[in-house]
Amino acid sequence: MIVLTASKIVVRRGGRAILNDVNLQAQNGEFVAVIGANGAGKSTLLSVLAGLTATDSGAVTLDNQSLSGMTRAALAKRRSYLPQNPRCEWPIPVERLVALGLIPVLPAFGALPPPMQDRVDMLLRDCDLLEHRDQPATTLSGGELARAMLARALVADPDILIVDEPVAGLDPRHALDAMQRLSTLARNGKLVIASLHDLTAVSRFATRIVALHNGRVVADGPPAQALTAELLREIFSVDARIADTPGGMFVDYLGSADQTGGLT
Repeated sequence: MIVLTASKIVVRRGGRAILNDVNLQAQNGEFVAVIGANGAGKSTLLSVLAGLTATDSGAVTLDNQSLSGMTRAALAKRRSYLPQNPRCEWPIPVERLVALGLIPVLPAFGALPPPMQDRVDMLLRDCDLLEHRDQPATTLSGGELARAMLARALVADPDILIVDEPVAGLDPRHALDAMQRLSTLARNGKLVIASLHDLTAVSRFATRIVALHNGRVVADGPPAQALTAELLREIFSVDARIADTPGGMFVDYLGSADQTGGLT
């Protein structure tokens, strides 16, 4: 059992509470989608859960052990973290970029063991990057680099995957592939936590939604229960219709909600 718990998390920046009394518990088998408007605190929450951002108060534990008490090496073996808009500044081959995700589990000496090379090859194939394996990563398109960075996050087969906007910039085919991959990881016993803006994709693939508004959790539950027109009005200031279709739930945006509740 993998249990990641955040208790009474507060993070302040410039006198403002970016996160305010946030409580969250997630476990393996879940695909948790964190949603909210720009500035709601999503990226900060993911960074806190990954053990990369210190809190002003509150604590995060993994299997009842405080993240702050774990070494970076020990934590890196348990979880992978993919930040929003990742960059690569060095013209290393795409294959090498993906293999960098194995650093936490590499043996101290010697070449890449065959099983690890097989893992790199599999991720290159799954993320549609085989033809780019020898290409300098700095020459990739934005979408290609996003796929390579996701492959790097996945290659070490972590127990926990925390990803910030993993489908931003991807074309429809590769965005769908990425969402299906994240969903499959959760079904296979991993814990996946992702911030996402595509609410239709969230409703169809995530097992749980955590909605943030002004640094607070305002909804937490399965998409069919948590994703409502009232919630979208509250956190995004939009009027929307949540529809059931043969392909799954669909979010139809009707317009921006003004302060009186009408459409503008």
